[in-house]
Amino acid sequence: MLELSQSSFKKDVLESEKPVLVDFWAPWCGPCRMVAPVVEELAADYADKMVVGKVNVDENQELAASYGVMSIPTLCLFVNGEVVTRLVGFRPKKEIAAEIEKYL
Repeated sequence: MLELSQSSFKKDVLESEKPVLVDFWAPWCGPCRMVAPVVEELAADYADKMVVGKVNVDENQELAASYGVMSIPTLCLFVNGEVVTRLVGFRPKKEIAAEIEKYL
C-alpha cells in the first residue's frame, strides 16, 4: 500500500496505468481505523488489477480539499486520473469490492 502525498500524487495516482483506490484518512479517526484492515485486504485481493494508497488528511490538507474530502474515511477510485466513484464512511468489504468491480 502506497503512502501518498501532495508530491507523489500526480505520478502514483493520476498517471497510473492501473485504477487506484485512495483512502483519505487520519490517525485519530475511529471509522478510518475500522476500514484500514478492509482496505489492506482489498489491496491484497486486487494486487494484480489495481493500486491502493492512503492519504493522511492531516498531513495533506490541500490534497484532500482539492478532491472535496469533507468527511473521513473517504475512499476514491481513480481511473485514468479521474475519480469514478467515492465512498464516504465505513463500508463493509463486500460493498467496497462491488463498487470497485464495476471499474476493473
